[in-house]
Amino acid sequence: MTVHPALPDTLPLFPIRGCILLPGEALPLNVFEPRYLNMVDDAMSGNGFIGMIQPRETGPRDHPDLERVGTAGRIAKHSETTDGRYLIVLVGVSRFTLTAQPHMKTPYRVGRADYTGFERDIDGPEADDPGADRAGFLALLKRFFQHAGIDADWASMDHAPLSAITGKVAMAAPFDAACKQALLQASRPCVRRELLATLMEGALEHALRGPSSGPAGRLH
Repeated sequence: MTVHPALPDTLPLFPIRGCILLPGEALPLNVFEPRYLNMVDDAMSGNGFIGMIQPRETGPRDHPDLERVGTAGRIAKHSETTDGRYLIVLVGVSRFTLTAQPHMKTPYRVGRADYTGFERDIDGPEADDPGADRAGFLALLKRFFQHAGIDADWASMDHAPLSAITGKVAMAAPFDAACKQALLQASRPCVRRELLATLMEGALEHALRGPSSGPAGRLH
């Protein structure tokens, strides 16, 4: 069921483990496999949409099971390199539930997308919660980035909405695929921010206890 006329009911699927796309965020991709070059060609000649989704660890190696929820993204930039690769930027539009994978005569997988329950995604970014502890979250983020060896433009972050910071960090932070999926499926930006804070705190606590203390935080 499509909840917005711009959203296609059928999407070409780009399964990448550990990679998520959130609504309103941009994801640069380096496309080089022939089947996905074909997928980009088809998307560019059609509605411009691609479904980003994570493969699971179950199923055949060459055709793994897929997560239930992914994100429909529209190709916003496209260029070709001299060696035949495509450099594209996908902008997330709406999450979807994968309801079926019809057999198609394409080298890539195709999925039926149901956008029910994700109506907020196409309304644009939500306003930040005025009661959110912005200073505390940014302080935690700085500690986590230092621990993970991630550079950031803190001057820009000081003025950016918390929802935008949360989305970018959720996509970029080196957590494992299960954590990434949980961040993707969080119902609202405030819930995603709370989960992200919990994951960062767990990773920092795990680092203090040492590598033999278990997988808290589950960094890659």
